[in-house]
Amino acid sequence: MKVLAFLSGGVDSTVCAALLHRALSGEQIHAVHIDNGFMRHNESELVCTMLNKLGLHVKVINARHTFSNGTTTVPVDTKDPGRTRLTKMLHSVAHPEEKRKIIGDVFVKVLDEVMEELKLDPNQTLLCQGTLRPDLIESASHLASNKAAVIKTHHNDSPLIRALRDQGKVIEPLKEFHKDEVRKLGLDLGLTSEVVMRHPFPGPGLAIRVICGEERYVEKDYSETQVLVKIIVEYEQMLKKNHALLNRVQNATSEEDRRLLSEISCKQHMVATLLPIRSVGVQGDCRSYNYVVGISCEKDPDWSDLALIARIIPKVCHNVNRVCYIHGGLVCHQVSDITPTYLTSTPLSTLRQADHVANQILFGYQNCIAQMPVVLIPIHFDREPTSRTPSCQRSLVLRPFVTNDFMTGVPALPGKHIPLDVVQKMFTELQSLPGISRVLYDLTAKPPGTTEWE
Repeated sequence: MKVLAFLSGGVDSTVCAALLHRALSGEQIHAVHIDNGFMRHNESELVCTMLNKLGLHVKVINARHTFSNGTTTVPVDTKDPGRTRLTKMLHSVAHPEEKRKIIGDVFVKVLDEVMEELKLDPNQTLLCQGTLRPDLIESASHLASNKAAVIKTHHNDSPLIRALRDQGKVIEPLKEFHKDEVRKLGLDLGLTSEVVMRHPFPGPGLAIRVICGEERYVEKDYSETQVLVKIIVEYEQMLKKNHALLNRVQNATSEEDRRLLSEISCKQHMVATLLPIRSVGVQGDCRSYNYVVGISCEKDPDWSDLALIARIIPKVCHNVNRVCYIHGGLVCHQVSDITPTYLTSTPLSTLRQADHVANQILFGYQNCIAQMPVVLIPIHFDREPTSRTPSCQRSLVLRPFVTNDFMTGVPALPGKHIPLDVVQKMFTELQSLPGISRVLYDLTAKPPGTTEWE
């Protein structure tokens, strides 16, 4: 029996590889790394160097074109899964679940091609995956729960993978483990701290860190939600005006929350901007796909104050699951449209460069946080409402996150989890990248936001 091990270079797949290396002979293991075109800067080279040091010869598959042009079938209606449609090619898809499903299915297609290239007998070959329990929970796998709702489809728990699993062709030695437990296991196996403590990188890679779309997301609740978030950040002033929607805030908050909001709103002028995009979150144990709010400040922010506001806004506005600080002074104009964005070369190149810059600055402080996704959003701030020039810039979001098990967690606060000067340097250097409008800092806990935006 042969084992085909797909290795991303993250701690999960690397620990799996170390287990295989201990349990099986070298002739039985075929280690493969797939470059899907959504990797970080020099990621594939780094992965191969790292795994070669473990004694594993890794075959690299360049499948960028295959993934970019990949398609799959999805239900026409979630209530009627029997009726399906063919998706557009991945490079033209905006919806996060469709992106994830295409990537998951193309992953299996590449698996078949690799097995054929290596002349492996499908009936005598097992697929080894570094699937963790949180992956199964978020994908609503029956292996983890019979009641869980789908938060996001993981590429290692797609319908095609489930079919292979049912045939007994998948081995997942870590499927009962959480990330902190996998790291302890890796250290017990003799892996270096550099390998074991490496920040996680999702299987779909940068594909789910580029927020795609052609048109702004504005539902009938948009205007009222914009007013509600304005009331929250200007709470004391709105009390004096006795605003008609104050009761919505008061019904969803405690007396202590409102006292703190009054104090915070007196310190400096802040502006809440409802962004016409959506992010994936988890609210009430169910998946949400809702608005994002940005808070900008007249002066340097008080990060504790912003964290409180970020906690309160989703309590009041259930159609908001993520709140960010917008660096660079007050945002004076509403965002009226978005910059058309898909998984094409320019957005991916911009995000790859930004991710590299941010993580170079963070080097030496990685152990202070669990993960720091860098996200590209199709938002061009500071455009005059009457401007005839189309929206053409995008913005970046830093998402430093503190957690042990990745099921729940809190945003890393500057000055508490990360030095202020490190955060400021990231703001400055990312802001200088071509085509970048503003840099944001995600202040959302999990729940209501997930670690990743999609």
